[in-house]
Amino acid sequence: MTEPIVKMVNIEKHFGSVIALAGVSLDVVPGECHCLLGDNGAGKSTFIKTMSGVHKPTKGEIYFEGQPMDFADPRDAISAGIATVYQDLAMIPLMSVSRNFFMGNEPLKKIAGVSFFDHELANEVTMREMKAMGINLRGPDQAVGTLSGGERQTVAIARAVHFGAKVLILDEPTSALGVRQTSNVLATVDKVRNKGIGVVFITHNVRHSLAVGDRFTVLNRGQTLGTAKRGEITPEELQDMMAGGQELAELEGSLGGTV
Repeated sequence: MTEPIVKMVNIEKHFGSVIALAGVSLDVVPGECHCLLGDNGAGKSTFIKTMSGVHKPTKGEIYFEGQPMDFADPRDAISAGIATVYQDLAMIPLMSVSRNFFMGNEPLKKIAGVSFFDHELANEVTMREMKAMGINLRGPDQAVGTLSGGERQTVAIARAVHFGAKVLILDEPTSALGVRQTSNVLATVDKVRNKGIGVVFITHNVRHSLAVGDRFTVLNRGQTLGTAKRGEITPEELQDMMAGGQELAELEGSLGGTV
């Protein structure tokens, strides 16, 4: 197996007396989609925020490309090559796709010694990168707010890939999308994986995870219930692990199978 880009070992995160993570381990390999599944409150968001430098772990170790890492803040993680696409996407709807694509990384050109935003370069790169991800824009000046939810997800993903992401964390990218938009986002995830980038796909949707996942780790109440490779676990088993299938079975038994 290829050496992991990111390896997180026995991660614990405490918020006062609340234990959000209780010893979670996970690794991310180049060219692989590692799905992190769990119901609401399972600890998924806390875990990815720890991986991306938002939270410092209370206990545990993080290794990046084999070296111990201690991210001081998200900028350290981004500089290392860990990019996170959150559900809110951090985009400005009234601004063009190209301006959103290069927000915070604006290409500049000098005219008479004065720096200006290089619209021509930004437009060219934006159109090329979006086309590579399967999105044909009307033009680079199209407002982001006119795009579908799936297309906006693709803009955020393409942006992260263009600026050198080695690990791409996707936080519930399909949770608010329709069927066609979901298919487009899952196809984009597949394109990113094929570029040799490690993808962490956070979701509570078993079907979406099985469409693109190579490995699956289930979180439940801040603990991992194990990691399985594609083909080693059924959709029903994944769903049961996420939803506390054993507890449900016991409840069904106690109520005579009426649940």
